[in-house]
Order: sequence, then structure tokens, then C-alpha cells
Amino acid sequence: MTKKIYIYLFIVIIIIILAGIYVDKTVTITLDKNSSSTGVSLSDYGKAPDFKTGDNWLNSQPLTLSDLKGKVILVDFWTYSCINCIRTLPYVTKWYDTYKNKGLVVIGVHTPEFQFEKDANNVKNAISQFGIHYPVVQDNDYAIWNSYNNQYWPAEYIINQKGEIVEEHFGEGNYDKTEQIILQLLGMNASPSTNQSVNNDNLDKIGSPEMYFGTDRLQNLTSDQTPSSTPKNYTINQNVALNNVSLGGTWQFSGQNIQLIGNSGQITVKFHSGKIFMVAASQKPAELTIMVDGKKQQPVTVQDSKLYTLFNSENYSDHVIEVNINQPGFQAFTVTFG
Repeated sequence: MTKKIYIYLFIVIIIIILAGIYVDKTVTITLDKNSSSTGVSLSDYGKAPDFKTGDNWLNSQPLTLSDLKGKVILVDFWTYSCINCIRTLPYVTKWYDTYKNKGLVVIGVHTPEFQFEKDANNVKNAISQFGIHYPVVQDNDYAIWNSYNNQYWPAEYIINQKGEIVEEHFGEGNYDKTEQIILQLLGMNASPSTNQSVNNDNLDKIGSPEMYFGTDRLQNLTSDQTPSSTPKNYTINQNVALNNVSLGGTWQFSGQNIQLIGNSGQITVKFHSGKIFMVAASQKPAELTIMVDGKKQQPVTVQDSKLYTLFNSENYSDHVIEVNINQPGFQAFTVTFG
């Protein structure tokens, strides 16, 4: 009888030990699959598309996902004249510079919005201006953009060490969460350096959409004016409605921009924001004379094809900006707000 009891006890002990091993194994697998003690939940968007190595690469030789196996990858879709991308870049560059030796790779996919952004020299200048040290691939034919089914500038995709997309983020903000996911995948027990309070800035105070001048996306031209693909004289509307644009002088429309044909011209915009920017270019240096709500602002000189700041304040309300140009060949692509 005593012998049977010992046998039963031995069997029970073996069962308990095996059960403990099974439970421990199950917990280990669960923690290894897109979660951690930090509580950040990751998603499963499937395998990441590979990069098209035939495109022009800057700051690096062409790379593939195989080259980056075992690395945490942040793919950042951007274009250099986009104000939203420009405001995101300080965070992306900081993450790369901070964690590149810990296993993070950043790939900047430069997908152009305008024709001039396809120029490699323009992109190189932007890389230098914004202090970008990570690899950048020119996606001029939208091949990478389309392989990710992307629709936004900026857009971030985080890829884990297995080559799987575990996080997507579109637009600005949520920088602390993005950094926390990077830290989690790198296995670093640290808090994000990004301050939550700077994540949204004043974006919720902006009451105006981006306004394009080219006929491909023209929506905000005041109703008494119509675009023309041949030179046409326009007269400024003295009572421009909110989120409308009015022209003065002789202008010619194309798919992506308007060009000043006469010796002088004016652009008036009524908007709701504290800051307004213009993507513009000029064949010769063009000094813009700027008035906001009847008050003279600092002049802005335009030549290179890029984004220019026209008005920068913390007064988020309705404003009227009048931009006077005295240089034929001046081109305006879009105005955007911040």
C-alpha cells in the first residue's frame, strides 16, 4: 500500500513539473509575439514589401530587406517641400542618430509631390538642410509608395526583425508612441525621449486646408475667377471668402502651378491659422512684399523650388494675406498652414 502511494505521488509531481514547463513555454511565446511588459500592443500588417534597388539611393548603397535582416526598420515616406514632413523630420532624424547603434535602421522613401522634387540635386540639398544621415531612396515612379498602398505624406511604417510591418502611422503626431515601439522592438528598457506635449502642437487650431494652384487639384480659387492655360489678366477680389484664393495680374495655369506672365502680380488668401507657407519657385530671384491684415511683414525672396514661410505667428484666427510679386516667371504651387 505504501509503495503505491509513493508511485502516485511521483506521478503527480511529474505532472506538475510538466505542466509548469508548458505554462512557462506558453507565456514565453506570448511575450515574444508583438507585446512586452511595457503594454504597447503591436499589429500584424504582414510581410513588408521590399525596396526597389534600381532607384537612386542617397547616403547609402541600394538596400534590400535581406540586407537588413535582424534589424528594426522605420520606413518614412516624405517629400521635401511638404510642411507636415518637415515638421516630422526632427523626430525621425533624432531616433536614427540615437538608436542606429542599437539596431535601428531608418529608410527615407522620397516620393515626390511635384515635378521639381524628382531632381536628385534638390533632394540632396534637402538632405543636407534637414540633417538627414540615414539612407534615402528616390521613389520617383511611386513604385515603393504603391507597394505599400500608401496615400499620405508623411507616413511611417515600423518593421520588426522578422521583416513584418507591426505599426503604421500617417501624418504628424504620436511621436512618443512611435519611439516607444522602436524601444520595445530593440529590447530597450527605457522611456521615450519625445515630450508628449509637443506631439500635436497647434494642429487642432488650423481651420484651412492646403490650397493648390495647379489645375490638377485646384479647388480654392474664388468663384469669380476661372483658370486659363494661356496668359490671362485677373483682378483681385476685394472681399475674399475664407479658404479662398484670388489673383491679380497676368497669370498662366498649368497642372501643377501658376506662373506670373506680367511684370507684377498679387495673390490674396483668406485663411484660419497662425502660420502660412508657400511652395514656390522663380526663374530669377523674386522678392515678395507681404501684408497680413493690412500690416507689413518681412519680405521673402524666392528662387529655388521649395517651401517658404510667409507668416509665422501664434495668432490662430482668420487672416488675410496679400502677396505682391514683381518678377515675371514666378511660380506658385500651393499654400499650406501650420
